[in-house]
Amino acid sequence: MPYVDRQNRICGFLDIEENENSGKFLRRYFILDTREDSFVWYMDNPQNLPSGSSRVGAIKLTYISKVSDATKLRPKAEFCFVMNAGMRKYFLQANDQQDLIEWVNVLNKAIKITVPKQSDLQPPSDVLSRQGDCASAKKQVSYRTDIVGGVPIITPTQKEEVNECGESVDRNLKRSQSHLPHATPKPPPDSAVIKAGYCVKQGAVMRNWKRRYFQLDENTIGYFKSELEKEPLRVIPLKEVHKVQECKQSDIMMRDNLFEIVTTSRTFYVQADSPEEMHSWIKAVSGAIVAQRGPGRSAASVRQARRLSNPCIQRYTSSTSERSTHVGAQANVPSY
Repeated sequence: MPYVDRQNRICGFLDIEENENSGKFLRRYFILDTREDSFVWYMDNPQNLPSGSSRVGAIKLTYISKVSDATKLRPKAEFCFVMNAGMRKYFLQANDQQDLIEWVNVLNKAIKITVPKQSDLQPPSDVLSRQGDCASAKKQVSYRTDIVGGVPIITPTQKEEVNECGESVDRNLKRSQSHLPHATPKPPPDSAVIKAGYCVKQGAVMRNWKRRYFQLDENTIGYFKSELEKEPLRVIPLKEVHKVQECKQSDIMMRDNLFEIVTTSRTFYVQADSPEEMHSWIKAVSGAIVAQRGPGRSAASVRQARRLSNPCIQRYTSSTSERSTHVGAQANVPSY
């Protein structure tokens, strides 16, 4: 689902058909910034990319005329919608139907705010002269440029980079495709997988952030290099997990959707792709812990925690037990 980040921008993951009519959708991280009048996308969340990493593509909001459901146009593409930008149609895939509706709504709202009304289009003479210069520039460079279908699109020279270093970019594309949430393999029938999906975690030594595939079952939570790997990089027994909660240090780490898994030996910092995913993981792991320990043990641990956290209760219970012991001793003393 799209969410609002710390800079008040709408963000989230979508799949985009970057090459028109190719039918090949690639996983990208999108940022809708109305203040910058832009809709940009990256290989991954910029928080997880090396400093200075360039974006994959961008479109000015003033060039987008309409955003709508594309189920009829692309019946084989699930949860697909289309952005009309001049003569070019950008097809994108959402994660589910609700995600599709929300992205269409926020994009249409953004272009309504950004695009001026026809009655207000009274450009001064200097603007007209600049437009004339742009038109002449278009005629001079009518071959491969940033103008797609007669509309100037501000994008990096990604295609040229692909031609010059095809192998490295192909590896990146393959890596990005592995992040598709609907491309996860079916778990083995003997394992009861409660929840699985990609998150970003902080390393223990280098403190760097890497995308990992997490999998939660009845007894453990583990993470893999990708969903294609059979052996996990690490498995955390749920019996060692003390608590799972939203991270209070997210402001210090400058991370959105950050939660922590506190164990006996270490605290794992994990970043989800959206607030909904973060709360879903917290709820799933907490529920698995309660289910594993059982309701009886869970209630006993709660009562013990309350007693330890409230010394008044502890003193009251101890004094009560002492008083009952004293009364019992008096009852056993024979009367002469």
